[in-house]
Amino acid sequence: MPTIHLKKADFIKRVADIYANNGKFEFLGDKPALIDFYAEWCGPCKMLSPVLEELSKEYAGKIDIYKINVDEEDELATYFSIRSIPTLIFVPMNGKLQRVQGAMGKPQLKEAVETILLK
Repeated sequence: MPTIHLKKADFIKRVADIYANNGKFEFLGDKPALIDFYAEWCGPCKMLSPVLEELSKEYAGKIDIYKINVDEEDELATYFSIRSIPTLIFVPMNGKLQRVQGAMGKPQLKEAVETILLK
């Protein structure tokens, strides 16, 4: 399954309704997720994109990988306090969200998926 590009309306339905629960994040997904905040003009984001596509195939059915363009979805970027890109948000089924800023290599990203999302 390829990465899933989300607009705010889709995010609210699939990931979390940022307007409900006094703005508190409550995950709506049925499997762990990785959210990539990126921009089309960002060099490190462009380097990370094919790695995320590979991982979406390798972990198909186990995790969802979402992409959010910060230039188009500034409200979501503000909600998550995105200050630099790429920023990855790991959303486990149980536990707290974890954030990584900057591009990661595939081995490091796989390790993070295994330890944060699939433990």
